[in-house]
Amino acid sequence: MIEGMETVKKLLSGDLIYGDLFIEKKRYTYIHRESSKFERVEEAEDRGSSLRIITPWKQHIFSTNSVEEERLLDEANGVFGISFPKIEAFSLITAEYPFQIQRDRDSVHLDEKMKIVEKIEKTAIKMDSRIKQTRVIYRDTIQEVKIFTTKGEAISDRRHQLILNLLVVGEENGEIQTSYESIGGFFGFEYLTEERIFQFVQKTVERLKGLLRAREAPMGQATVVLASEAGGTMIHEAIGHGLEADLALEGLSCYKGLIGEKVASPLITIVDDKTLHNMRGSYAFDDEGTPSERTILVENGILRSYLFDKFYAMKYGTRSTGNGRRESFRHKVIPRMSNTFILPGNSLPEEIIASVDKGLYVKKMGGGQVDTVTGDFVFEVLEGYMIEGGKTGEMVKNATIMGNGPEVLKAIDMVGNDLNFGIGTCGKDGQGVPVSDGQPTLRIPEMIIGGKKRN
Repeated sequence: MIEGMETVKKLLSGDLIYGDLFIEKKRYTYIHRESSKFERVEEAEDRGSSLRIITPWKQHIFSTNSVEEERLLDEANGVFGISFPKIEAFSLITAEYPFQIQRDRDSVHLDEKMKIVEKIEKTAIKMDSRIKQTRVIYRDTIQEVKIFTTKGEAISDRRHQLILNLLVVGEENGEIQTSYESIGGFFGFEYLTEERIFQFVQKTVERLKGLLRAREAPMGQATVVLASEAGGTMIHEAIGHGLEADLALEGLSCYKGLIGEKVASPLITIVDDKTLHNMRGSYAFDDEGTPSERTILVENGILRSYLFDKFYAMKYGTRSTGNGRRESFRHKVIPRMSNTFILPGNSLPEEIIASVDKGLYVKKMGGGQVDTVTGDFVFEVLEGYMIEGGKTGEMVKNATIMGNGPEVLKAIDMVGNDLNFGIGTCGKDGQGVPVSDGQPTLRIPEMIIGGKKRN
């Protein structure tokens, strides 16, 4: 860090109001197998640290591959003139989790992981002869972080992640379809039981079978029922990003200035909860050392809070909600979601379907695009079925749903008593962090459905 002394001194042109040191050691396995061949097998460690300095109102970041705690703090104090306590003055707080990791990645040999990946591929191919291409990706991570702040805080956290992705491509009579599924979270290797792996593969292949015989989705306006199994993709994209403080307070969100206002149906309560057991977006402390919490964003349709990191909390005179996150020591901290979801309601899922005479039942959402300024969105439907006479009918393919986030949230008129989550890696500002999103079954009286066939 000494090499950057003059640069950092020039950056410190304003009054220093806060500083922290983020030290990271990350060990990971990455296995990519495609069409009966291992394309990439990697076991590696990445390590480094980042010094951050906040002045009104700028963040200055300086990173290095060094992880020597005492030396880094001494340099920050002596070279850069930052008032960190001496290392012996810190009382280190070690993160504790209310669940156990039974087999971490370090206790499992690489060969065992590769055999599971190969088994997943072979199991999928045996389930349907029409499968022409497969891709299996396995990734596990142990991320060890230490965070020291100019406020005298010292945090140590050890985070585990395990994730499996399966993609299968099938062909019949010139028709090509793709099915994709992901499972995982804050787990050790014990998560990968034979039963769970089989169900994971079976679910992916069964969706492909359905798509190969599905009819084209109709175009037009219709009632849409989003199944809890669809995950919370729409909630994540249509409102979640819009409630992150950097977007919400800097004019890049349609939810700016709406605290205390109605932004959704009275049936809707949305929370961001970092404390959930084993979820992909869970952590004990965020990447600034703020303890995790359950944050109510929307309560009975009323907007209650945004998601804050320390920078935007200080800038706007409030407190951090524990949502300051970064992909690694090389990236800056920004406000990010964790596990974001709609709380369950009182309706039975089958009652919601039975209430629809004609519509679309969405069982799995795909990717899409959202304009956080206007709230307009479009999403793929990876698994959808027509609803006719209050019952689910034929599977459809090539469907999309389009709408406006605030309008859709206000229109929801039935909320199921179930709840399911999807997992993912959320991208923002060129960096990705692990997240989960979820919802109960939801009924939206009218949405635009895109397809290749007119109603």
